[in-house]
Amino acid sequence: MTTLADRLWGVACALHADPETAFEEVRAADRLCAELRRDGFTVDRGVAGMPTAFVGRAGTGDHPRVALLLEYDALPGLGHACGHNLIAAAGLGAAIAAREALGSRPGTVLAVGTPAEEGGGGKIIELDAGVFDGVDAALMFHPGVQNWSWAVLTAQVELRITFRGRAAHPTGNPTEGIDALAALIQLFTTLAALRQRLPSGSHVQGIITQGGTATNIVPDLAEGRFGLRALTTAALDALVDDVSTAAQGISTATSTTVDVTTTRTPYAHFRPNGPLSACFDEHIARHGITMSPPEPGVFLGSSDIGNISTRVPSIHPFVAILDGDQSDHTPEFATAAGSARGREVMLAAADALSRTAIDLLTRPDLVSAAWDDFRQRAAE
Repeated sequence: MTTLADRLWGVACALHADPETAFEEVRAADRLCAELRRDGFTVDRGVAGMPTAFVGRAGTGDHPRVALLLEYDALPGLGHACGHNLIAAAGLGAAIAAREALGSRPGTVLAVGTPAEEGGGGKIIELDAGVFDGVDAALMFHPGVQNWSWAVLTAQVELRITFRGRAAHPTGNPTEGIDALAALIQLFTTLAALRQRLPSGSHVQGIITQGGTATNIVPDLAEGRFGLRALTTAALDALVDDVSTAAQGISTATSTTVDVTTTRTPYAHFRPNGPLSACFDEHIARHGITMSPPEPGVFLGSSDIGNISTRVPSIHPFVAILDGDQSDHTPEFATAAGSARGREVMLAAADALSRTAIDLLTRPDLVSAAWDDFRQRAAE
């Protein structure tokens, strides 16, 4: 007889063997929705206008409402090198166990399929569409190289900066040209100086995506994309202002015009929740995994879970599937996401998430404590 553990590992392995990138996770969504329906969930597909997004619902529809988050997109060229196959399987298992424990008591279990964490911001699209309205807690885990109750996930945005000038032949009519590429290169030089005074946790990194079509034509259009990160959302807003001001100044100095736009909605920084983290930590300790606070000064990137954490008490613990001298977004991490250690961690996380969800469904004091902590952190 197939156990739930075997089912979950089968899901994790199927996703691992068939990686699908952001917004293209068709087969992953099909498999996860089928598993939810098998266990009595009502499943809505295509939520928030995304074909691969879904919400599985079980319970009375009343409060408390607990959402288990499932990520399942892969990285281009690297497969599940961020371990989202394990996130999906753990969230699935936790939702199934929580639904069974809920029984006929008032309360609601949601299994929320969140596409395109890797750069697409699927959770933000769902948040804006009202998917998380009325939710009391959002729970997920992330495989990593440390056992951390939470991690510093910075605010992040990508800017597209386009300079426009006037084409000309560099020898035939050189005074008629306005070099858009020269303006863009000047921006890179200016940002190199800006980097020297950025605080810890902030950075700017850019690439040139358009810079001309021929060496005997002064480029009339040049475009770059710039990734910006900062410790807080407010600090990111200030950094965006600095970069935009620099671009506008260079535009004036070079007689070009410039457009600064975002390529998608920014990721907010993650706000941890003390009571929920403590609950998860206690439950995963049953599996011999000891969680700790993050190491000071270590930043693990950014995620759209940050935006969820601005509206709903949330957890996003990291549980190691590789040793601390390794990193995710590597071929080695992709291998670990399909390994025996990956299975062990996924099952431990699924159990801890389910027990945390059940505590929320049965303990009004925990729901109140989570919201009190959330409100205290709201100004961060």
